[in-house]
Amino acid sequence: MTTPGSAAAGTSTVTPRLRAEQISKFFGPVHALTEVSLDVRAGEVLALMGENGAGKSTLLRVLSGDHQPDNGRLLLNGEPVTLHSPSEAHRAGLRVIQQEPEIVPHVSVAENIYLGALPRRGRLLDKRALFAQVRRDLERYGFQDVLDPGTIGSQLSAAQRQLVEILRALAGEVSVIAFDEPTSSLSEQEVEALFGLIRRLRDDGVAVVYVSHRMSEIFAIADRVAVLRDGRYVGDRTVSETDSTELVRMMVGRNLADMFVRETREPGDVVLSVRGLVTDDVRDVSLDIRAGEVVGLGGLIGAGRSELAHAIVGAVPIHEGGVEVAGRPVRLRSPADALRAGIGLAPEERKAQALLLRRSIRDNITLAVLDRLAKLHVVRRKAEADIARLHVEQLSIRTPSIEAEVATLSGGNQQKVVLARWLAHRPKVLILDEPTRGVDVGAKAEIYSIINDLAAQGMALLVISSEMPELLGLSDRILVMQGGRVTGEVTRAEATEERVLALAMAEDLSPTGAQHP
Repeated sequence: MTTPGSAAAGTSTVTPRLRAEQISKFFGPVHALTEVSLDVRAGEVLALMGENGAGKSTLLRVLSGDHQPDNGRLLLNGEPVTLHSPSEAHRAGLRVIQQEPEIVPHVSVAENIYLGALPRRGRLLDKRALFAQVRRDLERYGFQDVLDPGTIGSQLSAAQRQLVEILRALAGEVSVIAFDEPTSSLSEQEVEALFGLIRRLRDDGVAVVYVSHRMSEIFAIADRVAVLRDGRYVGDRTVSETDSTELVRMMVGRNLADMFVRETREPGDVVLSVRGLVTDDVRDVSLDIRAGEVVGLGGLIGAGRSELAHAIVGAVPIHEGGVEVAGRPVRLRSPADALRAGIGLAPEERKAQALLLRRSIRDNITLAVLDRLAKLHVVRRKAEADIARLHVEQLSIRTPSIEAEVATLSGGNQQKVVLARWLAHRPKVLILDEPTRGVDVGAKAEIYSIINDLAAQGMALLVISSEMPELLGLSDRILVMQGGRVTGEVTRAEATEERVLALAMAEDLSPTGAQHP
């Protein structure tokens, strides 16, 4: 293990580009950071990991000048530096790219990138020079295929806004750059372009801090990992000399295997039966899920897993085949039909597809049971509040009040609000699409426990996950999809990463629709 100020194996003992020494930050009685010390070296990608509330965001705000530490100091190239504001940090060469980028809606991408440093000809904006510079930047950093300099800010997707924020940070001299969960809204192609950019910055001698919950990203891009827990520095590891099990243990104080609690039980009768289902994206899928059973659904991106889920809940047209719930055929012309039949879906994109972010936790939890809470078409507010409080307590949702906006919650607590909605509704079948995407490992363990409890209560669960340890740890059986079809099934006892991956990468289907042997 390396300690703050020491060099990892194979690196020189040169002065760190940035050093945090004994940084503490208090918010009233809350100790957000307690005597945190760590180094960020030139030409290195340092990953910063920890659960929500571990202090990562607070530390980044100290680096960006948004917060001033109550104790301790920062050193830049060995010299003490005091950052009273983000503009001072910017002048010192420190950049922090936040999760929620600030984009000016009524000006172009080019103007957003060079805001505050626009080239001028006299008093007028030199648009020709500006657009030429931005095109060079896009080509240099590999984003020319995903961003158009002339697009207006209000027309940008979440991913494009994130890329604009990154390019804006790279304008001028950069000494240290920190990325806070930068891939949360990016496609696979955009992630690869971002990683190429980060490697280029590292090779140019920039010190890079990379914050992410995604373990695969850490091992793909980082040279070293530093871990925070409860506002304190735990330690750091060279990426090539550690693994996910050790990092999880550092973050939460327990082993990865301990996170999966699956009681062995005999499943009940078939609750969900799908036969010969065909949609625009799904081809002849059949499956059964029994009461008290957790069936995992694996496959690569584009395999058709989410598309199958949306068909089962009536969100897309079904061309052939059918769905039965508890032995009774159901017509699925809309999600409302699925809801009445006892099928629920917690979608992959919880913010866009499941949550009312500007509404209260109470409103979000009770959304699917308002008909039960109404008397003469008027919702009984006390009954609604009682249900919300019950599920907030049951799921340990961390919030000061059920009236707090869902937007103020962490990703893990937002996901628990989605689960609370379905706990309140009590469906016979619950489909969970990437149930732990974007949440920290502590919240993952809590969500796994909730899934286990739901199965113990007799609910039939279909869990879609791209995380192999999650798929293997949660499932009684695993179905694997490729090209819109189910290519195979493995039991819990038979399941290995190699076997699931082999089915996910099975040779594509022939033009006649027959699977190759």
